[in-house]
Amino acid sequence: MTRLPVAIDSNLLLLLVVGMTEKDYVSKHKRLKEFTLSDYDLLQEQLTVATEIVVTPNTLTETSNLIDHIGDPARSRIYSKLRELVDLPETREIYVDSRAASGRTELPRLGLTDCALLEVCAAGTPLITVDIKLFLAAVRNGNKALNFNHLRSL
Repeated sequence: MTRLPVAIDSNLLLLLVVGMTEKDYVSKHKRLKEFTLSDYDLLQEQLTVATEIVVTPNTLTETSNLIDHIGDPARSRIYSKLRELVDLPETREIYVDSRAASGRTELPRLGLTDCALLEVCAAGTPLITVDIKLFLAAVRNGNKALNFNHLRSL
């Protein structure tokens, strides 16, 4: 099996960083109500075959804002884990110019963060997402994408 870098959306990045901090936080975080510990394990399994986790400044910012939906001391611990994750050599941050992302026809439906991820996909990086609109846009554009919800149902 060929190992490739993989981009993940903000919701999955939040699941990853919260689960890496403390698995019990997954069920306690207000923005992760749709996820279970099994989902975190499944995400980890998918990412072990990736050479890198690709993020954008937009995805990191959105994830950082989502972290705030849990109180301290959990919030502080999750932010520390986010810092560690960003510093890992397996995490690659790709800058996408906002002009390019906002110039996409999908902007009104998806927003700037997801359009930046579509730009990353267009450059050849596969995407894992729980967002059906983002998944369909990536596939429509001929990019490699995986709907995480399809994995959850297996």
